[in-house]
This record gives sequence, C-alpha cells and structure tokens, in this order.
Amino acid sequence: MIRLFKHYIPHAVLLLGLFDIALLALAGEAAWRLRASQIGVSYGPLADRTGLLLGFAALVITAMVAVGVYGSEALRSMRFATARLLVAVSLGIIALSFVDFLIPGHVFWRSTLAYAMGLAILALIGNRLVVGGILGAQAFRRRVLVFGAGPRADRLRKLGERPESGFAIVGYIGMNDSQPVVEEAIARTAIHNLTRFVENLGVSEVVLALEERRNALPLKDLLRIKTAGVHVNDFSSFLERETGRVDLDTLNPSWLIFSDGFSSGRAISSAAKRIFDITVSAAVLLVTLPLVMLFVILIRLDSRGPAFFRQTRVGLYGENFDVLKLRSMRTDAEKAGEAIWASENDPRITRIGRVIRKVRIDELPQAWTVLMGKMSFVGPRPERPQFVADLEEHLPYYAERHMVKPGLTGWAQVNYPYGASIDDSRQKLEYDLYYAKNYTPFLDLLILLQTVRVVLWPEGAR
Repeated sequence: MIRLFKHYIPHAVLLLGLFDIALLALAGEAAWRLRASQIGVSYGPLADRTGLLLGFAALVITAMVAVGVYGSEALRSMRFATARLLVAVSLGIIALSFVDFLIPGHVFWRSTLAYAMGLAILALIGNRLVVGGILGAQAFRRRVLVFGAGPRADRLRKLGERPESGFAIVGYIGMNDSQPVVEEAIARTAIHNLTRFVENLGVSEVVLALEERRNALPLKDLLRIKTAGVHVNDFSSFLERETGRVDLDTLNPSWLIFSDGFSSGRAISSAAKRIFDITVSAAVLLVTLPLVMLFVILIRLDSRGPAFFRQTRVGLYGENFDVLKLRSMRTDAEKAGEAIWASENDPRITRIGRVIRKVRIDELPQAWTVLMGKMSFVGPRPERPQFVADLEEHLPYYAERHMVKPGLTGWAQVNYPYGASIDDSRQKLEYDLYYAKNYTPFLDLLILLQTVRVVLWPEGAR
C-alpha cells in the first residue's frame, strides 16, 4: 500500500484510479470530437480543452469515490462495480450539466456530455475487466513472509485469502516448538540461512506474528533481512495498514506511544476544519430549513410530543453536551430514563421516524451543534454517558476516542454498519482509533465523500 497524507491506499486502487482518470479524459475528448464532426465544427487545439477534460475526469472520479466504486465490494464483484459506476457517471454528468447551464461553455454542451457518459461507462467497465483483473492477479500482490504459526498467523492467512487483498503470503515460519495452528508452517530450525531463504522466495515484506514477543524476537535474523532491503513490520501495524482500523486484540500502550500518529502538529488542520464546519453548517441550516420545517409538521401529525428532542452525549475530552435532533421515537421510548440500545425494526420508532432515520434527515438539526463548536462534521460518533461508562469498562482504550471532537459522520460510520451492542462498539472503536491516530484533512474529505454512499445505500440504518 501507499501512504498518502497518513492514510493507506492499496496500490491496485491507486493504479486503477489513475487509469480511470486517463480514460475519462480520453472519453471527454472523444465525445467532443464526435459531436464536433457531426455538426461540422473544428476540433480546435487540444491545449484549449485540457483544463476542461481534467475537470470532467476529476468530477466523475469524485462521484466514483463517493458512491463506493473503489470499495472492497466493487473490487470483488463486477456486477456491483458496474452498478456503482452507472450511478457515479450519471451523478457526474448531471453535475456537469448543471455547471454548463450556469456557465455556458464552447466545448461541453449537454449533447457532448451525453456522448461522454456513454463512452466513459464503456471505458471504465473495460478498465475493470482488463486492468482490474491484472492488478488482482497473484503475481501483482506483495509477497509476504510471516514469522509465526499461531492464531495471529492464522488471522493473516484469512486476511490474505480475501479477493481484494493486496498481498499474498508465500510462507510461514514457526519460531518456537509449540504446536502450529498453520499446518504448512516451516520450523525455524529447518532453515539454515534465513536471509537466503527470504531472498529465494522473492519476499518484499516480513510480518512478525509472534504470540509472545518477550525474549522471542529473532533480532539477528531481522537485522540481516532488514539490511537486505526487505521491509519488516509488526503485526499491529500490518493489520492497521491492511484493514483501516486499529486492532484491539493485539494493541498495547507501547505501540500507541511509539507508532506514527496522534501528531501534535494539527493547529493549522484544526483551524481549517473549524472554518469548514462553520461555513458548511451555516449553509446546511439555511438550505435545509424548509425541509426540516416540513418534517416538524409531519412528526407532530404522526405522534404526540415535540418535533425536536435534546439528548446528552459525551464529547471532546469526555465533556458532556446536548445534541439536537428531529424526534424519531415515541416520547415514552425510555420510560424509566434508562438508556436502551436501538435495535433492528425497533418498535419504539414512529412511522415518520423510520423514514427520517433511513435517509438521515433526523440528523440535520445537529448542524446547529456543529455551528456552536460542540461537534464537527467528521469525527467519532458521540455516545450517551450511560453507554460510555459501560463501554469504558468493557473496551480498552475507549476513552482515547474522545481525544478528537465527535462528528456527524466518521470513519467508523462509512466502514461499519449501524451497531447497537458491545461487540459492534468494539468494531467501531477500532475504526475510531484509526481516525484519531491518522487524522488529516484528506481523510476528512474521503469520509465526507463516502458518506454519500451511506446516504444513498443506507445499509444497517436504524
């Protein structure tokens, strides 16, 4: 994987994206030439259209990222990828048509965009059939050698067997005399020269998946392998890179302390984030006011009680604050005042509440909380104090998620379905810790774009 602004991007995805950009620019140029030849207009110099072609490609690529074209499911299934491509290109063309309406141009007429849409879809699908298939082949995956043959090594084996995996495990080495979980592991004592063994396998990375690190690290072997140009990685860092989350099962304080992350140099990024929050939240409140007022009336007609409700949540540094939302449950949802997890097909949800939860309309008033500075648009989802107290007892490092400001959407929300249990919270905490550790404006932008996918296809919304 390549690390871009502290976030890991698979090489296959990056290369596929670069090919997509080139093909989109070519599709835009071909569409213009086709339309120009039909009406007898000169093509004109290509240099005059370069900026427009790149803008066309950039806007469609942005739509593709937003709807999940580069997600793991799209990389596994051609049918899934094609469906998302159709949506992405359609959204991009609609946006460009709107821009053309506001700012009439001399190249991208709406008729030209119709040709560009068809050509782009054909080119992008062809790219996935040809280039995507080649990049997904075993020969183009990183060759990894695992030191260890226990449960951790077995986890890596299962991770490497996924179709979207960017690495292939070429061998396992049992570093002690214990019974191996991975049966094909080779005993360390059976290898005379480990450095030569690594070179002969063409290994590009060694991962330490030892169950017990104390007095067990093969330091001489690792030093020789490292100086031979092979990358050496520990188990936790490898999982973080490959899964986009921090693994709680193997996490220890020393790894958090010495690993790259939780940078203090965020003053400029934080200031830019706050300016973005103020600007966008004010715009959202202004634009969505008629929609919110419509649902205020519908909620009052559908069930007794106020249209809005306030609820205490835990925010930055563990301080409590109130969020404002449209009411989606009955007013007696928690008669005893005890916090209750939401469940699938929760009977407490009203008819209108089920609709506004599916499309996230109930979240719109929280833009006021963002404007007031208690929340951000991107960050870990704030939980209720009762849940936080319980989760901190059951989940290690849960308090560390409060080191960043909570948000309306986050890395956990776009990567994990709606969760309402201790196990779900554990999974989401791993994503939240990844966000807190690797936060950059680039990651915020990526999350905001992928939130479009969550809204369009609200898997797991409750």
